[in-house]
Amino acid sequence: MVEAEKIIIRPVISEKSYAQIDHNRYTFEVDPRAHKTMIAQAVEQLFDVKVVDVATATVPPKPKRRGWTRGRTAGWKKAVVQLAPGDKIEFFEGR
Repeated sequence: MVEAEKIIIRPVISEKSYAQIDHNRYTFEVDPRAHKTMIAQAVEQLFDVKVVDVATATVPPKPKRRGWTRGRTAGWKKAVVQLAPGDKIEFFEGR
């Protein structure tokens, strides 16, 4: 099993992700090779909570321009984790 710190890269901080905290759903950027079971185990190990459901999505790269130079942002994988009722991740509570 891969270490949990390598599966969960960072929390996603946005209006949409903060609105879902009220419904006990937390959003993370995860390793693109990680599957739902690995993500659930990593969150449970890191934050000592019970994961009920995991939804994943691959965020595609977006085209960007700066003057004449064209490029793309990096694509990444996002996971929305549903926790059991009563569980919460304290990291997000300081909003």
